[in-house]
Amino acid sequence: MNDDNEQTYPEEFNPLDMNNYKVEKLPKIEKRGFEKVLLYIGIPLAVLVFILLFWVVKIPFLENLNISTFTSDAEAVNRFKQLGAEGFTRINYAMLAIFAAAIILWITEAIPNYLTSLLLIIAMVLTHVTSDTVAYAQLGHPVMWLNILSFVLASMLVKTQVAKRFALWLVVRFGKNSSWIILSFIIINIVLSAFISATTAKATILLPIFMVIAAIYGARGGNQRNNFGRNLVLQNLFQINMGATGFITGSGANLLAGSLIAGAMGMEFFSYQDWFVAAFPLAIILILIGWFVGLKIIFPVKREEQVPQIEGGIQYLKEELTKMGKMKPIEYRAIAIFVAVLAMWATDKQHGIDQTAVAFMGAIVALLPGIGIVKWNDVDIPWHLMLFSAGAYTLGAGLDATGLPVTIVNTAFDSLGISNQTPFWVLYMLLTFLMLFSALLFQSKTMRALIFVPIAIGVAQKFGYPIMSLSFPVALLIEHVYVMPYNSKPAALLYTTNQYSYIDAIKYGMTMMCIAWVMIIIWGETVLKWLGYTKGLFF
Repeated sequence: MNDDNEQTYPEEFNPLDMNNYKVEKLPKIEKRGFEKVLLYIGIPLAVLVFILLFWVVKIPFLENLNISTFTSDAEAVNRFKQLGAEGFTRINYAMLAIFAAAIILWITEAIPNYLTSLLLIIAMVLTHVTSDTVAYAQLGHPVMWLNILSFVLASMLVKTQVAKRFALWLVVRFGKNSSWIILSFIIINIVLSAFISATTAKATILLPIFMVIAAIYGARGGNQRNNFGRNLVLQNLFQINMGATGFITGSGANLLAGSLIAGAMGMEFFSYQDWFVAAFPLAIILILIGWFVGLKIIFPVKREEQVPQIEGGIQYLKEELTKMGKMKPIEYRAIAIFVAVLAMWATDKQHGIDQTAVAFMGAIVALLPGIGIVKWNDVDIPWHLMLFSAGAYTLGAGLDATGLPVTIVNTAFDSLGISNQTPFWVLYMLLTFLMLFSALLFQSKTMRALIFVPIAIGVAQKFGYPIMSLSFPVALLIEHVYVMPYNSKPAALLYTTNQYSYIDAIKYGMTMMCIAWVMIIIWGETVLKWLGYTKGLFF
C-alpha cells in the first residue's frame, strides 16, 4: 500500500467510535506487484520442486549415507529397512520434496495455509515418511492443546471486557501526550503477554483502542498518516511480539521450542522460570529501545502531533470507561483465574506441573457452570490456525524421523569447511543471524522453531557444546516477525489499518532486527553466561 493511497470515510463516520475498527470492518488488502507474482507462481513452482526432488534430482553426496547415521529414531530405521531402504532413499527425498514444496506454498500464500498443512500431512502418509498414526496425532500435540486452552482463557478477557477496561484506564491515566501514550501501551502489552498465548488475540483486543487514539492525534490513515500513527501501530506490533518473547507461554512457538530443547536434554518440560529470567529483561530492553528509536530517530513526532488533534478526544475515552461502570464480580473472577494460572506457571519448578496442564485446570474452572466465566459458544477458536499448526508439527515429526536437519547441518558444515575447531562465537553468531533474519522469508513462527531450534541442537551436539548454549539463544529470537505484513498474523492485521507503508515497516523493522542481533550477542556474553548457559562469546 503506497503512501499516496487515500482512505475516505462516509460523512457520518465517527473516528472515535471503537466499533468502526473491529477486525471484520477493516479493509482487505489486495496483493500487488511482487506479492501478486508470488501468488500466481506458488502452486506450479511448488509442484515442480516436489517432482524434481522426489523423482528426478539425485544428490550425489547424500546417496551413500546410511539411515542410521543421521537419525536415532529406531522406529524410523526399522520402517525404512522394511521398505528396503538403504542410504538416502526415496523416503528421504520425499521428506525433502514435501518440506520444500510446503515452504514455497506457505511463503507465496498461493493457497490458504491450513490447506497447505492438510496437503503435507496426507503427502507424508502416502509417501511413508511417517505412519498415519504419527501424522494424524499432531492435532493432539501438547502445544496444540495449550493454544486451544489459551483461547478459552483469552475469551474471558473479551467477554468480561477486563482487557478493554485495563487498556482504557491506563491510556486515560497517562494519555496527556504522544510519548506517554505509547509508553502506556508498553505496559498494556507486557501485562497481556503474561496471560495470553496468542499474539493475534492481543492485536485484536488492542486494535480498536489504539485506532481511536490514532484518530485523536490526527492519524486517520492513507493520505492522513502522520508519524504519531506510524509509531503507535508499528510499536504496538513490535511490543505485541516482544512481549510474547518474555514468557514461554507468550506463544505456541515459544512452547514448541521449549519442548524441543527439553526433549533433547531429557527433561519433562522447559521451566517457565528459566525462560522468564533470561528472556523477560531482554524483551523489556528491546521494547524500550524500540520506543526511543521510533519516536526520536525514525519517525520523530512533530510538535503539533504531540497533543490531541480532536477536541474532547481523551474525554471521549473517559466516557467510554465510565460507561463500563464499576468492576463487576465476573471481572474479579476472571482476574482471579488468570492470576492463579500465572502463579502456577511461574512456580512450575516447585510443583512440577507443566504449562499445558495448568492451562487445562484454568480453562476447566473458567467453563464450570455457576462459578465459571464463559460458555463454550463464547470461545472463539481459529481452527484454521490450529490446522495450520498441526501441519507444521507433522512436518517437524517427519524432519525428526528422517533426520533431515542433522543431515543438512553435517553436509553444509562439511562443504563450508567448518571443522570441530570452529570457535563457539562463530557458531553462535551464525545461528542467531540465520534464525533472526529468516523471519523475513517465513510466515510461521512455528515453522521457524521447528527448523532452526533442531538445527541449533544438532550443531551443539556435533561440536560438543551444551545444548542450551546454542538452542536457547536461537529460541529467544522466534518472535521477531514484525517487518513485512506476511511475516505474522498480527503484522498482516495491523497493516490493514493503513497507518504505515511497506517502506515505513522496513525502516523500523530492519533497524530493530539489527539492534536485536546486537543485543542477543551481548546477551550471550553477559546474561546467558551469568546464568550458566554459555561460557561467553569473546572473553
